[in-house]
Amino acid sequence: MRIRATVAAVSGALVLSAFAVPAAQAADAPSGKAALSAATADGSATAAATLNVTFSKFKVNNGKAIVVGASAKVAVPVTYTLTHAAGLDVSSDNFASGPLIYRGTSVTSPANEIISDDPGTCTAASTTVLNCKATIYIRPADDDLANAEAVTWKAGGLAINADGSKTQGDLGTVAVRRAAQLTADATPEPVKKGKTITVTGKLSRANWETHKNAGYAGQPVKLQFRKNGSTTYTTVKTIKTSSTGTLKTTVTATVDGYFRYSFAGTSTTSAVNATGDFVDVK
Repeated sequence: MRIRATVAAVSGALVLSAFAVPAAQAADAPSGKAALSAATADGSATAAATLNVTFSKFKVNNGKAIVVGASAKVAVPVTYTLTHAAGLDVSSDNFASGPLIYRGTSVTSPANEIISDDPGTCTAASTTVLNCKATIYIRPADDDLANAEAVTWKAGGLAINADGSKTQGDLGTVAVRRAAQLTADATPEPVKKGKTITVTGKLSRANWETHKNAGYAGQPVKLQFRKNGSTTYTTVKTIKTSSTGTLKTTVTATVDGYFRYSFAGTSTTSAVNATGDFVDVK
């Protein structure tokens, strides 16, 4: 479930109330999982008592940056620990917990927030401790992200039952990056030894607002070569992409091998290597 500030005008009260079902409605309340999704979807519930639970040991995407393409849905695994009061019935169908990531200074007033669609599963480690895992889905095609949001996000947790709710932020950080693509084409092939080889290519990255890839201008990219029979690429030279993200340079043919371009990535964009293009040197 996603809540974008630009769409839902998220406020602290709304974020908290989105996960709570009033005690007066407990008899008619949906199960915890259903309430988690339904209440978040329409923000219709009102705030209730805070649950006596604490989230800890958050690990988002196995500690790696989340790389998101132009339109394809991305599944982000999350594991965490939930500690609860001994008297809280976490086995009830009315109880559910789940992870979220958010951007901004506070989980109760985020600039953007993406919440797990499915609370996932929890296993009891003791009478008051649950080890949990869930998945957060990021859907760029549904405008979950703006290009400016390729930054470091924070992790948080939420829990709900028929009587109350709990949201907790500042449980870790995770980088969200725009996916890059890179191509390489070496010509002519075959080529005579000592002749010139021209290697062209293009560096592009996801545009989350148009849902297409666009050229990435002015970026340093390495031209690399791997001799036929070797497993190691070495850097030949470094060039920069054009205003449209294209690449073009020349080298002298010496031996059979593979040419590729390699991009180290930036704070907003993932690293990527082009597929090596084989050149037969006669």
